Amino acid sequence: MGMWFVPLGAVLDAHGLEDIKPLAFATSGISAFISPLIFGALADQRVAPVHLLRWLSLATALAMAAATTAIERDWGKFTILALIQLHSLCSAPTWSLSTTIVLSRLSDVRREFGPLRAMATVGWIVGCLIISALGADRSTLAGYAGTLAWLGVLAFSFTLPAIAPPATSEHLTWKQRLGLDALSLLKNRDHRVVFITAAIYNIPLCAFYPYSPSNLQEVGLVHTSAWMTLGQVTEVIAMFSLAGLLTRWRLKPVFLSAIAFGVLRYGLCALGGKFWLLAGITMHGFAYALFFITAQIYLEQRIEARWRARAQALLTLMLSGFGNTLGYLGCGWWFAASTAGNVTDWPLFWGGLSASVAAVFVMFAFAYKGRGSVEKITAS
Repeated sequence: MGMWFVPLGAVLDAHGLEDIKPLAFATSGISAFISPLIFGALADQRVAPVHLLRWLSLATALAMAAATTAIERDWGKFTILALIQLHSLCSAPTWSLSTTIVLSRLSDVRREFGPLRAMATVGWIVGCLIISALGADRSTLAGYAGTLAWLGVLAFSFTLPAIAPPATSEHLTWKQRLGLDALSLLKNRDHRVVFITAAIYNIPLCAFYPYSPSNLQEVGLVHTSAWMTLGQVTEVIAMFSLAGLLTRWRLKPVFLSAIAFGVLRYGLCALGGKFWLLAGITMHGFAYALFFITAQIYLEQRIEARWRARAQALLTLMLSGFGNTLGYLGCGWWFAASTAGNVTDWPLFWGGLSASVAAVFVMFAFAYKGRGSVEKITAS
């Protein structure tokens, strides 16, 4: 995923496609409205998650290769966007499905999930370092390398045990088949606050991958994919720290600390210069992991087993659907508003985003109440 997502903006710029960059990144948001809930419902009701992940990995690899070829051979902006959208449709459910597979094997989610989830970030770091080592930060070689990596996921899936979904004899409505019944989880106040905050918090965070590489290049840092991994280093640290944090702290302080790091991250970027920009990028891991990984653990502890795949899929819908769509399009508008004559006012751009994250902090601080236990709550 890192091989594709991190260099994508720079690759589009290098091929004269900078004007479709917000739309290209927004495809992940559009996909999240369609794919994750449907496949989450299948994983809960009909098909083993491992089998779904296997076929989706193959489809994602083929779609990534097609989109990369379209960029390389200049098949036209509409075709390129359509193939990037196809790739997003295939890859969107894989994150929540992978989370469901991992969580089903754990006996102590608080202690075990963080370090295991850190391995995904290690993979992201390795992918980015490979791209920079190949000199592919602005090359379609990044997409072809990502294709091979997805084929590796496909091969690895054959080593995983296929755990069947819970047996059920109940008649499924069309809402259940589409996974829309998961929306009933929003009736619970804390669930609703976590889901909505995930979406709103992700809106300003969407500026990170499309625009940080451009800022890095302007200050003279060439191997942008490698420099961006500084954020993943702190992400690994945060995830290994989660077991201790969640044992000693209640969930609300952990969530709030993550959002506070989000304010700090963009605030540092707004100061300008290599040092402050790299310092801001480094804060990304804390801002991301302490909120979104904690949210996944929250769902595992507070939702009963037969709803978990759909709950994780609903989180993906709110985060990647509403959050990404509004985020990439909104941040694209804000970037254009902060740019005049091909010169970007980076302090204005990052400073405005920092202020928006601060507003999210205030909202969550007042809206989330929390509970003193980890009693599981059903959707009913």
